[in-house]
Amino acid sequence: MDKNSDKYWSLFICLALAVITLAVFYQVGSFGFIDLDDPDYVWHNPNIQEGFTLKAINWAFTTGHEANWHPLTWLSHILDWQLFGNSAGGHHLVNLVFHIANTLILFLVLQRMTGAVWQSAFAAALFALHPLHVESVAWVSERKDVLSTFFWLLTMWAYVFYVNRPGIVRYLPVVLFFALGLMSKPMLVTLPFVLLLLDYWPLNRLNSKRSLFNLLVEKIPLFVMAIASSVVTFIAQKKGGTIRIIEDYDFAARMANAFISYIQYIIKMIWPAGLSYFYLHPGRNVSFFYAGISAALLLAVTILVFRFAKNHRYLAVGWLWYLGTLVPVIGFVQVGIQAMADRYSYITLTGLFIIIAWGLPELLANWRYRKIVLCGSSLLVLFILTALTYFQTQYWKDSVTLYQNALKVTSDNWKVHIDLAQTLLVQGRTAESIQHAAESVRIKPDCVDAINVLGVVLYYAGRTDEAITQFNRALQINPQCASARKNLNIALVKKQKTQIIQDVNK
Repeated sequence: MDKNSDKYWSLFICLALAVITLAVFYQVGSFGFIDLDDPDYVWHNPNIQEGFTLKAINWAFTTGHEANWHPLTWLSHILDWQLFGNSAGGHHLVNLVFHIANTLILFLVLQRMTGAVWQSAFAAALFALHPLHVESVAWVSERKDVLSTFFWLLTMWAYVFYVNRPGIVRYLPVVLFFALGLMSKPMLVTLPFVLLLLDYWPLNRLNSKRSLFNLLVEKIPLFVMAIASSVVTFIAQKKGGTIRIIEDYDFAARMANAFISYIQYIIKMIWPAGLSYFYLHPGRNVSFFYAGISAALLLAVTILVFRFAKNHRYLAVGWLWYLGTLVPVIGFVQVGIQAMADRYSYITLTGLFIIIAWGLPELLANWRYRKIVLCGSSLLVLFILTALTYFQTQYWKDSVTLYQNALKVTSDNWKVHIDLAQTLLVQGRTAESIQHAAESVRIKPDCVDAINVLGVVLYYAGRTDEAITQFNRALQINPQCASARKNLNIALVKKQKTQIIQDVNK
C-alpha cells in the first residue's frame, strides 16, 4: 500500500475501533457505583465532593488515602464529581472515553514504529475487546488504570518522536507524560524497561554493548522517577495496611502464587471464562506442584523465545513486556489478599497481543490461502471476544450482580460472601445477608473480618446477644481489632438500654 492508502486505512481502522469499542461498552453509562471501593474513591469521599478548591487539590497531592499516592487520579474524580455529581453513568463513560483513546493511541504508536497497519490494528483490537479488560473499564474506581495507561501510551508516542530526532526538547514530553502516568498509578514504574525493549524492536537502536550503555544513560531520569514512585508507593501501602505480613504470606507461598498467576493470566487470555472481580489468595495452601509446573513452563517458553528472537525480535519484546510489567503486581510483595486481578492485565497483555499479531502472519507465511485464513480467523476471534466482553460487562451493572457472579465462578470465596453480605444488609435484605455472612465464617472460621461482619449483620437484625458473641469471638482471635471492639461497645450499650427499658416496663 502507498502512503495515501495507508492514511485512509488508518482513519478507517481508528473509526472502526472506536465504534465497536463504544458499542460494546456503552452500556456502562446506565450502571451504578459498585459498593467495592467506589464509596471511598467517589461517592462517600468528601474530599472528592469538595470540587476544584485549593483544599481539595492539596489533599489530592498529599494524601495516602486508599494506600496509594496517585494525585492525578484523585483530580480526575474531583472533576467528574463536579461535572456529574452522584450520577454514576457519567463517571463510567469517562472511563470508556479513556479506554477508546488508549486503543487508538496503541494502534497509531504500533503502526508508526513498525509500519505494519494490520498487525497493529489486530493488536489494538485485542486490547480493546478482550474480556479481561472489562474490570478496568466498567469499574469507576479503576480510573487509575485507564488514566495511567493513557499516559503510558502517550509516553511511548513521545518517545518515538524523540527517537526520530533526539534532542532535549523532544525528550521533555517523554519525561512529562511518564510523570503524569506515575501520578495516576505507580504500576508504570516498569515503563523505562519497556522503552528499552522498544529500542531492541521495532526501533532497532540496540545493536551493541555501547548502544545499550547509551540507551541506559538516556533513561536515567525515568529510572530515578520510577524508583522515587516505588518508594512513595511502598510507604503509602504499608501505612494503609495493604502489604500483608510475612506470617500471612511467606516467601515460598508468594513465589508459588506468582508463578501460577503468570500462567493463569495466559490461560484466561486464551480462554476468558470464569472471570471474577476477586480471586482469593491461597496463602499457605498454594499448590507447590502446580507452581513447579508453572515455573517450568515459564522457563521453557523463555528459552524458546530467546532461541528464535534473533530472527523474530518481537517474540522477546512481547514476552519480556508481559513478564516485566506484571512484576509490580504479581505478588512478590503481597498487596491485599487477592491472588491475581483482571485489572492487572490491562497493559501487560499488550506484550502477548504483539506476539499474536506479528507471529500468526509469519506462522502462516507459506500457506496458499494465507490472507483468507488470517482475515477470517481474525474476524472470528474478534467477534467472539466482542460477544464475551459485552456479556462480561453486564455483570458490573450493580454490586449484587457482580458478587453473585463471582460466587458462581469461584469456590469457597469467603471474601465475596462478606462483600455480598454487606451490600444485602444496606439494601435491607437482612435474612440473605446473614446467610452469606455465616457462610464466610463457615469457610474461614478464624477470619476476624468475616466474624466481625457476621456480628454487624446480626446486630442490625436485632439479635444483639448473638452479635456480642461474634464480636467477642473476633477479639479473642485478634485483641487489637479496633472495629470489633467498637462494634462490641455499641452492642453492649444497646443491650444495656434494652435491659433498662425492660426493667422500667415491668
